[in-house]
Amino acid sequence: MKKLIMLASAMLLLSTTASAHEAHKKAANAQSATVSLTDIPSGAYDIDMSHSSLTVRLNHFGLSNYTARFTKFDVDLNFDAAEPQNSTLSVQIDPTSIRTHFPNPEEEDFDAVLANDEKWLNAPAFSQISFKATGIELEGDNTGTITGDMAMLGQTKSITMHVTLNGAFAKHPMVGNPAIGFSAHGSLNRSDWGLNTFVPIVSDAVEFIIEAEFYKAP
Repeated sequence: MKKLIMLASAMLLLSTTASAHEAHKKAANAQSATVSLTDIPSGAYDIDMSHSSLTVRLNHFGLSNYTARFTKFDVDLNFDAAEPQNSTLSVQIDPTSIRTHFPNPEEEDFDAVLANDEKWLNAPAFSQISFKATGIELEGDNTGTITGDMAMLGQTKSITMHVTLNGAFAKHPMVGNPAIGFSAHGSLNRSDWGLNTFVPIVSDAVEFIIEAEFYKAP
């Protein structure tokens, strides 16, 4: 009896796994994202955090590009499909959500140091990093730049990022809502915001890399 139960459980698991695989395969084959915005509705879009990331990296002693990421951020996007340059965008980042690969946090929580120390992001005094777009320029069918004001450590400076529209769905095959996806990158000098700890042995220049998927808000 025990062997029969184990065999039945194994068959059920295999069946469930195969069904899930087939469902994903059918969805993937049913429709591929396109860069055309013809059928994409304008309006508010919600970020899909399960498929989005905000990564930063800076040169460390000339040996590597030290990498960290923020795990908590929110994006307010009101997308104008007919005139994308008229879209509005703002971003709010929680500085306490910075994460690195620094080992043994039970001995030294380096992520907490970066987030809270006055020499770094000083989250107790400045609880949010924000960005608000002030200008969007199209450069090609699916590329452009976004310029905006970034507020950090009590100072606001202008930055520019390069953006690529990766694709769009009038109806996402898995979710059913309209969806759009972007990649963006740029760089800034952290000392412009007064964050000059260990410059220049840890570079002033900080590269940021963004991957973001959005679904049409209900």
